[in-house]
Amino acid sequence: MSSLVVAGLSAAPAVGLIVWWLIESRKRMRHSVAPGYHGELEFPHDEPFELYHNALSLCSMKTRVCLAELGIAYKSHHIDLIETGAYENIRPKLLDVNPGGTVPVLLHHGHPIYESHEQIRYAAKCAPADAPSLVPGEPALREEMEQWVDRSSLTTDPLKNAEKSAGNAVPGLTLPLFCTMIEKISYWRIAEGLLFHFDKMRPMMFMLLKLRGIGKLAGMAPVAKLIGRSRRALDVHLDALEARLEKSGGPWILGDSFTLADVSWLVIFERLRQANTEDVFLSGTLRPQTTAYWERLKSRPSYVEAILSHSHPLIEFGRSRIGKAKAESPALRECLEGSAANG
Repeated sequence: MSSLVVAGLSAAPAVGLIVWWLIESRKRMRHSVAPGYHGELEFPHDEPFELYHNALSLCSMKTRVCLAELGIAYKSHHIDLIETGAYENIRPKLLDVNPGGTVPVLLHHGHPIYESHEQIRYAAKCAPADAPSLVPGEPALREEMEQWVDRSSLTTDPLKNAEKSAGNAVPGLTLPLFCTMIEKISYWRIAEGLLFHFDKMRPMMFMLLKLRGIGKLAGMAPVAKLIGRSRRALDVHLDALEARLEKSGGPWILGDSFTLADVSWLVIFERLRQANTEDVFLSGTLRPQTTAYWERLKSRPSYVEAILSHSHPLIEFGRSRIGKAKAESPALRECLEGSAANG
């Protein structure tokens, strides 16, 4: 057999892999989409409302809570993120309805609504006649509600803009939860992200967190700095919420009316619970109004329907694992919670 034939046979597997990668990459092509309702697009659907969502996703939780409050039934399409087991968000199952590769996606008669803050506003307009109103009729209160919705929402590049909103402060505080949940995810599943994710920094971050583990998180200076900055930023946002609740007298942000503002803030506190850090920000003496407010939010049926009924075993594992790791390492506890002087 000639050397050229041998070389060709040796190269065949590599060529095959390259061809496979090119084909897969083409199937997974993505592009950004504008927020809001897209009447010009229509996707296959079985029910008037359908929701593509994830158990862990902060924005997915927000949309589920809103739909539960309004009594809007929907067909559920759970999409795994790598934290909950796989990179389904970069596969055709999701990309066919959202080329942006993000969840949640709400379909109404097949027409998509992108971005959770737009979805909850849209759902409030399309609510059944007997549903409670989640938008105040008074213009001044409606404007204030919008401000509190925005203050709880994710914006562009949240890790660099924690001071802009509580939604932006939360991702930095979620890193320990990512770190513990990823313990249960195999390296080859993360590798799918390295091959096809549009933002290679995310799978690289998950790979690093898996390699280092929660026990070494405090020794990762950039991560520790980010967590500290996020914690200080959230303190400011929660202090503002405490002042508003004290002014309104509760039980909700705008007083007697439960609105989209409360829907949006419920998931902020749920993320703190999931990340085993709610006691850092809330207690009987630290922000008592906000602490009582969180207890009232947890008592609503929508919390059970939209949050607890969608609980994921990896979330609860991660939460428990963080608690054990903090108990074993004072340095980690200080990294995640700050010094006693800072609360």
